[in-house]
Amino acid sequence: MRIEQEPNPELSGARKRLPPAILAFFIQFAALAAVWCTSQLLWSLGWQDLPAWALFLLQGVVACLLSIMLAMAAWWRWIHLLFPLAILAMLQWQLPAWIYLLAFCFTLALFWSTYRTQVPFYPTRPATWRQVKELVPADRPVGVLDIGSGMGGLVIYLARECPNARCAGIELAPLPWLISVLSAFLKKSPASFKYGDYQAVNLSEYDVVFAYLSPAAMPDVWLKAKKEMQAGSLLISYEFEIPGVAPKLQIQDKFDAPSIFVWEL
Repeated sequence: MRIEQEPNPELSGARKRLPPAILAFFIQFAALAAVWCTSQLLWSLGWQDLPAWALFLLQGVVACLLSIMLAMAAWWRWIHLLFPLAILAMLQWQLPAWIYLLAFCFTLALFWSTYRTQVPFYPTRPATWRQVKELVPADRPVGVLDIGSGMGGLVIYLARECPNARCAGIELAPLPWLISVLSAFLKKSPASFKYGDYQAVNLSEYDVVFAYLSPAAMPDVWLKAKKEMQAGSLLISYEFEIPGVAPKLQIQDKFDAPSIFVWEL
């Protein structure tokens, strides 16, 4: 079954938006400007004893509201809310400079790809692994690819539970990729992991492709899957749908749990 996607003007407009990291910078800058103007007004009215934490909290609230108005992803709301308070805490703790450098290097290695791909690091759970396993054909040899494989938990699990499957993962963030390689080595798993962008992988080599990315990434995943994947192969997405394309199957373990969406090419 082949499902064609009609042009989506809303999707075209969304692609022209600023990358989330740049948009977040402008939101925090706007919130800071708003708080500064508010503080100047209050001081002119005689409110000169405002605690610092109140101003930092106000900046976080304003930034959070702006992120909601601009339809940023839900996790950005928490980041905007807590970021000014985290800055205040670091200023008060007076930590040595090397700690900030270490935290920066760790964060960079973990979220290396987030700026370009708009995909945050968020691993799948074992319950999801078991659901995906049921979708992998067991009666013939198949190739399975996890796009954005993170620390490799799903791929290693499928390699163990699906003996007829050739399981691989690809990850763009260096730290999760390194952890997945080491984990596969220590567990003597046949799973393989590539470092890089999934756009460089030929999806025609795989019968099942799994993705847990973000809403921003799904249209490009679909376009690549339509172009390269063979007839009868499966594209599986956890939590995020493809705009304008109805899935063949939707699986939901619990009422309030995210769904698994399945498209057959």
